[in-house]
Amino acid sequence: MAEQLALVIGGIVGGLLLLLVGVSCCLWRRLCATLAYEELPGTPAMATTATSSGLGDKLCQQHARTPPSRPPGVPFVVPPSLRGRDWVPLHSGEWTQAPQDPCPAPELLPHAPSSNPGDTCVVGTINPELYKSSEDKSETDFPAGCLGRLWFSVEYQQEAERLLVGLIKARQLQAPSETCSPLVKLHLLPDERRFLQSKTKRKTSNPQFDEHFIFQVSSKSVTQRVLRFSVYHVDRQRKHQLLGQVLFPLKHETLAGDCRRVIWRDLEAESLEPPSEFGDLQFCLGYNDYLSRLTVVVLRAKGLRLQEDRGVVSVFVRVSLMNHNKFVKCKKTSAVLGSINPVYNETFSFKTDATELDTASLSLTVMQSLEGDKSRPLGRVVVGPYMYTRGRELEHWDQMLSRPKELVKRWHALGPASEP
Repeated sequence: MAEQLALVIGGIVGGLLLLLVGVSCCLWRRLCATLAYEELPGTPAMATTATSSGLGDKLCQQHARTPPSRPPGVPFVVPPSLRGRDWVPLHSGEWTQAPQDPCPAPELLPHAPSSNPGDTCVVGTINPELYKSSEDKSETDFPAGCLGRLWFSVEYQQEAERLLVGLIKARQLQAPSETCSPLVKLHLLPDERRFLQSKTKRKTSNPQFDEHFIFQVSSKSVTQRVLRFSVYHVDRQRKHQLLGQVLFPLKHETLAGDCRRVIWRDLEAESLEPPSEFGDLQFCLGYNDYLSRLTVVVLRAKGLRLQEDRGVVSVFVRVSLMNHNKFVKCKKTSAVLGSINPVYNETFSFKTDATELDTASLSLTVMQSLEGDKSRPLGRVVVGPYMYTRGRELEHWDQMLSRPKELVKRWHALGPASEP
């Protein structure tokens, strides 16, 4: 019984071995038939082309998903990278170049200049449009006769009631000698006695300061204050010569948002003329004939004669448009507390036809606020045509008409405050 079982098992194992040998021989024959081919002319070139276009094949797989086939007369399968792209076989035994692939390789993509930085460009290359920045013309455009330009920053912290002032730099300072050694003094007007001072920069007309200063000032009065930057040249004897100044009123819109604002201003020369009897007022006039708009910019006043025994001392300017000495329209600046040299920098516009300029005039009156809603005039100046004015006031009006769309700035002495 055991001998019979052994014979059965041996027969089964032997049959399996014979079957395995037969299958292996069949597979070997098929493999040899596949690998055996006749090498045709141009095969090395085709292999090189296939190698160099490997990246393009990956991008264009969606265009070459048809299963590989062997055309009649070709003893091997044409690679997908060559079918319909570079070289294809013809039944006549010749070879020809096929039309270019609609999806070229990335390295063959032309780089066309584009004005849009977001346009597609070759991977791995730098698009210079992404790194272009707009030119800062504040460093290059200096008007004729400019005394210099000053950059600074302003920030007000409401909770701490601190005014943070950053002195950044100055450019094109006009020194009285060949070398310039500038420093800057900072006043928070109307306080003339206390000031902060920067370090002296030696032998440069374009100093870089990068200094920070702190003024302690209440939130109620900060909008009534004016920052004054006085730029001096320090000579060898340590004497200070004023090169120019910048007056910057602290308005609500300037301090809004508790954020740091960077500002630049051109230096202005300090007026050396003594103030007149009632004080002086500086303002700009401009007329736009296209818009029929008369513009007045009230800049500052100096040498006012205040009556400090009349309660709260605050000063504002009332601007009135007159026609044939009849009142047309009136506007006024904000009030500045406790200063005989208030700074405003406020702009007003009046709709005035060009035919009315021969009979129109402007009356600017400096007013002092009193207790309650009362106020009293401190001085007045009228500018207009020959019918109403003479001297500097008439010259200012004529300059405005001769230079349309341009603001003409002048100082005027205030006269008696009596109004018609």
